[in-house]
Amino acid sequence: MKVKDVMTATARTCGPATSLAEAAALMLDEDCGFLPVVDRGHLVGVVTDRDLYIALATRNALASALTVGEVAQAPVWSVAPDDDVHEALAVMREHRVRRLPVTGFGETVLGVISMNDILLAAGPKRPVSSTEVLDALQEICGHHHPAPHVSVA
Repeated sequence: MKVKDVMTATARTCGPATSLAEAAALMLDEDCGFLPVVDRGHLVGVVTDRDLYIALATRNALASALTVGEVAQAPVWSVAPDDDVHEALAVMREHRVRRLPVTGFGETVLGVISMNDILLAAGPKRPVSSTEVLDALQEICGHHHPAPHVSVA
């Protein structure tokens, strides 16, 4: 099964100058928690609903005063539409992300593939088993806390 067979091809994007208020409104309108960040047609980052929340909770600024470019995540991992879904799962596991932009020539955004998309396509007698999806999700969600800092007095 290919990424293009299960991806969301109508993914919304935003630009680095988009305010967090505008990005939140896009996420609400599209019922999503992830936006690829595009500058001059090229993927330059991603922003999640979690990124918005943490920025607003820690920067003491209005959502209309902060831009996506200030909080977007980079580097960005992506897959191509003709990649196998197993490749997308491997990238998600390796980088502990639930969603990936699907890009074409010149890093143009063609869509998004999420764990939800893959899960809905998985099952018995299908190219991706539910167990593979569960294993990937457990790896992504596993707690990987850094070692505590110990100071010597």
